[in-house]
Amino acid sequence: MSAPSAEQLFLTVDGEGVTLAAGTTGTELYAGRREVVVVRVNGELADLHLPIPAGATVEAVTIDSPDGLAVLRHSTAHVLAQAVQQINPAAKLGIGPPITDGFYYDFDVETPFTPEDLKAIEKAMQRIVKDGQAFRRWDVTEEQARTELAAEPYKLELIGLKGTGAGTEAEAEAASVEVGLGGLSIYQNLKRDGSVVWQDLCRGPHLPSTKLIANGFQLTRSAAAYWRGSEKNPMLQRVYGTAWPTKDELRAHLDRIAEAERRDHRKIGAELDLFSFPEELGSGLPVFHPKGGIIRKEMEDYSRQRHIDAGYSFVNTPHITKANLYEISGHLDWYRDGMFPPMHVDEELNDDGTVRKPGQDYYLKPMNCPMHNLIFAARGRSYRELPLRLFEFGTVYRYEKSGVIHGLTRVRGLTQDDAHIYCTRDQMKAELTTTLQFVLDLLKDYGLEDFYLELSTRDPAKSVGTDEIWDEATRVLEEVGIASGLDLVPDPEGAAFYGPKISVQARDAIGRTWQMSTIQLDFNLPERFDLEYTASDGTRQRPVMIHRALFGSVERFFAVLTEHYAGAFPAWLAPVQVIAVPVAEPFNDYLADVVAQLKAQGIRAELDASEDRFGKKIRTASTQKVPFVLIAGGEDVEAGAVSFRYRDGRQENGVPIADAIERIVAAVRDRVQV
Repeated sequence: MSAPSAEQLFLTVDGEGVTLAAGTTGTELYAGRREVVVVRVNGELADLHLPIPAGATVEAVTIDSPDGLAVLRHSTAHVLAQAVQQINPAAKLGIGPPITDGFYYDFDVETPFTPEDLKAIEKAMQRIVKDGQAFRRWDVTEEQARTELAAEPYKLELIGLKGTGAGTEAEAEAASVEVGLGGLSIYQNLKRDGSVVWQDLCRGPHLPSTKLIANGFQLTRSAAAYWRGSEKNPMLQRVYGTAWPTKDELRAHLDRIAEAERRDHRKIGAELDLFSFPEELGSGLPVFHPKGGIIRKEMEDYSRQRHIDAGYSFVNTPHITKANLYEISGHLDWYRDGMFPPMHVDEELNDDGTVRKPGQDYYLKPMNCPMHNLIFAARGRSYRELPLRLFEFGTVYRYEKSGVIHGLTRVRGLTQDDAHIYCTRDQMKAELTTTLQFVLDLLKDYGLEDFYLELSTRDPAKSVGTDEIWDEATRVLEEVGIASGLDLVPDPEGAAFYGPKISVQARDAIGRTWQMSTIQLDFNLPERFDLEYTASDGTRQRPVMIHRALFGSVERFFAVLTEHYAGAFPAWLAPVQVIAVPVAEPFNDYLADVVAQLKAQGIRAELDASEDRFGKKIRTASTQKVPFVLIAGGEDVEAGAVSFRYRDGRQENGVPIADAIERIVAAVRDRVQV
């Protein structure tokens, strides 16, 4: 191939070398491919309207790709902000990033947005979209940015943050949505005659035209949000929305949202009388009612038995400890913000008020691992005891900010099914492999079957230990993850401060992903606690520590199962497994005897002897999502049988009592997903 002339440039486009005229833009390069919305130039996303530099490597980014969807949603956020300022010119702009499945934009307005406001804003957005306005990047100096955005105080603040590098991590993250790295840029919306109708501080890139938004967007809700996520800052009003490449994808997403709302564990928990959040206790502190307590007990009892079978030893530790324990572990250095404030106790004073004995700080424990280390260190350990697997349902306390507390999935008091395994270096890979398989098998027993793995690696700014031990731990975890046959997705800098981890990500019945079990490989805490065992050659060696939480927390796992099953728990977990419903009062005694036989087999069965009409009793059993309903009338009594009704409405008549009981006992015993 001959060398390109001065008026030409050589590019690598989607893996192939091409020679094009100098000044060629992405729009010209991908003319005719409407699905291409931005390009990746030398690894960085760029607008289609910008000229491509000589020698660049260029890749097409389509609207249905992850990056393309983010650009679509961020562009839609700009249209939202433009529409709000059309309707209310006094509205001041915050930030408007893309998020999972959608976008939001924050505004400083006098009054919160109402549902009627959102409808009006959406109509204004539709007009902007129909106009086919072009997004154009304008690189500006700080002085130009301040001049253009003089009426936008929050934008000026972000420009200031960029200029000084000041602010917290949260502030820097918020600023990056608008200003990012490198220079400043403003994105302008242009009408077809080239006139500017609206502009915003933004790092971009954006769609070539608002018309590409037409296929599928919708505003979903509004909420209050602190500026830059800090309670010290003004409260703004946030509008959420979603955007998709096609109307069918939008409709499917909205259907998923509606189904998720129907399955919301907070709603189901109230309907089925499972748990509540008394205001008197405080935020993020749930109580489980009798029916919820039954489900929780079944969850825990089954897990306990599986752990016994797998060679775990049960331990118990207190809820509070002296500060020194978490100074040794490093939690006070690295996790203090997630801990409740200390309680200062044990101080003794003389009669004159002077201190005779200094007090000490005690903390509610946020983690069980330091206490398990004390159990390991309580006496000498031999290699013959390893691997030593310690297990506890240990309640811990974490000071979650009020804005992130959510039902049972984000609480301040939680019970971890926590295990810590102490083993030799030679044992650790095999132990990690069997631990991961144990975790997956147990999750499957609870009805979750669709998994992938995430490998969280070191954050250099928030970690302890040498590069060598982190590299070794990460490599071993990666090998174990790959050998499992599941997809292994990287999570850069997502590890705890003491070691890398594999987390099991599970998809529920409607395709949502939940982080479940975590397995962490730790060389650092054994060092910090000076843990040792006597090796076969008589030398003192340092054990390796594996942290493992299977449910994550009992509360969160309870919420996940509630939403996965939409409250229709499998028979073995259901708080009431059988309801016996007589057709009329004369058949009460007949079914009471059946209920007694079921109870004798360990089945949670009840007789509905209320004065409600028969039809209402059946509806009540259905509303309470009881797995099995046994019905009896005159013909059933004569035949020594019952009518056997399943939760999905199927019914078999004339089932002999012994057969009905055996069918129910087998479903519970075998954990059948009915």
